[in-house]
Amino acid sequence: MNRTNVVRAAVTGNLAKGPHTDVLALVGQLFRRQPDEFNHESLYRVLRDGMHQARLTATTRLPPSRALAQALGIARNTVVQVYAQLALEGYVVSQVGRGTFVADMVPLVKPQVPAAAVAPATRRALLSSRGGRLIDDAGAAALQWGAFTPGVPEVRLFPAQVWTRLQNRLWRKLTPPQMSYASGGGDAGLRYAISEHLRHSRGLQCTPEQVVVTSGTQQSLHLVSQLLADPGDTVWLEDPGYWGARSVFQAQGLAVEPVAVDDEGLAPTDKQWLSPPRAMFVSPAHQYPLGVLMSQRRRRKLLDYAALRGVWVIEDDYDSEIRHRARPMPSLQGQDSHGRVIYLGTFSKTLFPALRLAYLVVPTALVAAFGQALNELYREGHTPLQVVLARFMSEGHYASHLRRMRAVYRARHDALLDAIAQHFGKSLPIWGRDAGLHLVLGLPAAVDDQALAARIAQAGVASRPLSLYHLRRPAPAGGLVLGYGGVDEADIARHFATLAQATEGWL
Repeated sequence: MNRTNVVRAAVTGNLAKGPHTDVLALVGQLFRRQPDEFNHESLYRVLRDGMHQARLTATTRLPPSRALAQALGIARNTVVQVYAQLALEGYVVSQVGRGTFVADMVPLVKPQVPAAAVAPATRRALLSSRGGRLIDDAGAAALQWGAFTPGVPEVRLFPAQVWTRLQNRLWRKLTPPQMSYASGGGDAGLRYAISEHLRHSRGLQCTPEQVVVTSGTQQSLHLVSQLLADPGDTVWLEDPGYWGARSVFQAQGLAVEPVAVDDEGLAPTDKQWLSPPRAMFVSPAHQYPLGVLMSQRRRRKLLDYAALRGVWVIEDDYDSEIRHRARPMPSLQGQDSHGRVIYLGTFSKTLFPALRLAYLVVPTALVAAFGQALNELYREGHTPLQVVLARFMSEGHYASHLRRMRAVYRARHDALLDAIAQHFGKSLPIWGRDAGLHLVLGLPAAVDDQALAARIAQAGVASRPLSLYHLRRPAPAGGLVLGYGGVDEADIARHFATLAQATEGWL
């Protein structure tokens, strides 16, 4: 009887009954499902799965390797290798003179339905309470490209040839420490290049040692939350404000308190001023998402308040270098004389998001703690990438790319304003013009901006409802956040016409 007939006989029960029938039946079932894949791996898999599923129970004796090989019509060496692998992984134990037995590993609970088949509601019940809140309040969009996705820069104009040339040249010169685990706050050359750039372009007061290189703004926020606040501490967050900061703070157990934004920036109420938070999160150079520029009067008040009450000011300077009509506003950190500002910067908007490089500028007293925590929590690396970026900046390529992209974004910004005027005239307010990579198109109070954004998405155009950026419920104002950074100037009018058509009957 050949192997095929032997296995099929085992499946149908026609094989003579014996002490190893269960094992042969399991192998036979595998052969019936996958007759062309009967090999070392498949024999191992069917025996292992039989043990996981308790079809081969503890103390079951497996057939001698010679007997199983002869019954299946395969080489004995194949069975020997499978038994050896199962023994190495603890599935079976061998006893000299007695044979090979299934180890005592019977599960306490029988296997249930696969995880992939669990309904979303059931999966939600498996999460911790803070995990559930994180998922419920998640703000990250599934779509990260196309008109008019907010927060996305133009990545197609990145000078890839220059970058590749630098990378190829520098890779051959990397030292063993640069290829090992990182230590401190990042590559020294990049920290120097960042500090020089920030001092000249953003007016920061900083040394290279104060720069801590991270893998994105979210990681920067995690570090700040871990080192400067304890669960239950209060953090003021601009409302509307950056959903990513809200998610990190809440996930760390902090109490996020929404603070309204007026035409001068963060605007705490008289009652809020009386109860200082542990920290406040602000974007003074280009408030996200409304685009408000914080006034000098409000800046001075916040800094004095932080110094007097011991409050940390977390300054998010995510896209302030992209202004269309005037020079970028100096940073809040550059005006801080008390060491209360933690400055957050990123290369996601000025280069490309997938680079995943950002940085913190921390007061001198916090330098050692932040560098040590970075390595303790994240075992940070990307040193070869940091070395390339350092050279990219020091040779002037970064500044040149910034100048070029400012002109590109200015043209796209103006094209979107023209398209809005063509379809809506001056009937709808526009917030956040003249800077950054997005603007906000205000909507009448009666319009549900989330429902409207969903209808626009069905037409093939992306937008984000302003209400999603609010912590207060119901949201004080509705609108559509429209990103133009990644949209060709020539395509903006066409895409906005599609958006405008989708709003018919709503506005």
